[in-house]
Amino acid sequence: MRFEIDWDDAFANGAYIDGAAEFPPRWEGAAKGFRANARLRPDIAYGPHPRERYDLFLPDTPPRGLVVFVHGGYWLKFDKSIWSHLAQGPVGQGWAVALPSYTLAPEATIPQITAQIARAVEHAAGEVAGPICLTGHSAGGHLATRMICADTPLPREILDRIAHVLSISGLHDLRPLVQTQMNAELGLTDAVARRESPALHRPHPGIPVTAWVGGHERPEFLRQSALLREEWARKGCATRLYVAEGLHHFNVIDGLAQADSALTQALLSGLGAPE
Repeated sequence: MRFEIDWDDAFANGAYIDGAAEFPPRWEGAAKGFRANARLRPDIAYGPHPRERYDLFLPDTPPRGLVVFVHGGYWLKFDKSIWSHLAQGPVGQGWAVALPSYTLAPEATIPQITAQIARAVEHAAGEVAGPICLTGHSAGGHLATRMICADTPLPREILDRIAHVLSISGLHDLRPLVQTQMNAELGLTDAVARRESPALHRPHPGIPVTAWVGGHERPEFLRQSALLREEWARKGCATRLYVAEGLHHFNVIDGLAQADSALTQALLSGLGAPE
C-alpha cells in the first residue's frame, strides 16, 4: 500500500492552531509596546536593498555579547518590526539583540537570503563585542543554523565568536518544500533544496546547537528538529533536542520576551535545554 503525503498540509501551522489569526496582531502590539521604551538603534543598513536593515536593541549596561534573532514566515512574509518584543528577554539579561529584515521571496531566492543574513550577522558583530548567540524561528531557524554549515558565508573570525545556535521550530530539510504550492514563490529546485538544507551539511566544529520545538507542533516540524539533532550529532556537533510540552508553532517563541524563561536561559547559557 502506498501513502501520499500532503506536503501543503504538513507545513500548514495556522490551520491547526485555535485563534491563529489573533497571533500576528498580538505580536505587532507587543513589539510596538517594547520599542516605545527600549534603547534602540533602528534601521541599521547592512546592504543597499531597502530590506537590508536591522534593529539593534541595547541593555542599560555594556552588552555581555550579541544575540541575533532571525524571523520566520517561510521566507515569504513579515519583517523585523513585528518581533521586537522577542529581544526583551536577552536584553533583560544584559545582551544586545539584533533583529534583521531580509528580502523576501520571490524577489530573493533562499540562497540569496542566506547570504543576506550572513552579512547582517557580520555587520552586527562589528557593532557589539563579545560572544554571539544565533537564534531564529521557523524559516529563521533555518537561517540561523545555515550560518554554521561548512559552506557558510560567514568569515572565520565571526564563526569563532559564535557561542550557541538555538533554532526554534526550524526548517532544516527543505526537500519536502519542493512539493508544496508555496514553491511557486520560493523557486526551490531539488538541487537548491539539498544545498540549503542544514541537516544535510556538516556543521562548523565546536559550536553547540539546540533544536527547540513545541510538543504540539505539526509532525513535520517535530521531524525537522529531530533530524537536525540526529544528523549533526552523528557529525560530531554537540546538538540537543528540546521539546517544549504543550506549545505550538505560534507560542513556542514567547519565552524570548522574558528574561527568566527557560527559552531565554537556554539560548544564553549555550547549554541547550534546561535539565
